[in-house]
Amino acid sequence: MKNFVVKTIANAGALAVAVWLIDNITLTGDSTGKKIGTLLVVALIFGLVNFLVKPLVKLLSLPLLILTLGLFTLVVNALMLMLTSWLADKLDLSFHVEGFWTAVLGGLIISIVSWALHVVLPDGD
Repeated sequence: MKNFVVKTIANAGALAVAVWLIDNITLTGDSTGKKIGTLLVVALIFGLVNFLVKPLVKLLSLPLLILTLGLFTLVVNALMLMLTSWLADKLDLSFHVEGFWTAVLGGLIISIVSWALHVVLPDGD
């Protein structure tokens, strides 16, 4: 359980950095508390998308991953971020990613920040 909470907090932090750095990734809300709550819910959605959908997409795109020496992972990460944005829109959350190339850059930033936060934050292992 502790590991799940740590990963969710790391995802929320990584998403917050992406929102802060990229203009076309938006998180709107009336107050800071509402923004933090929305960010945590979006982090949960992002974690579920990465847990359930990403392995299947990576398996189906294995030839492209091999052909591009793993660089296609950036496209997979962008698609997962766009799917998270779409789900957030369907759940009436105020998180939005505008465009594919924004999602590619956002996915790259989220990957780097999430990795750094996982190194720093303790996990349940």
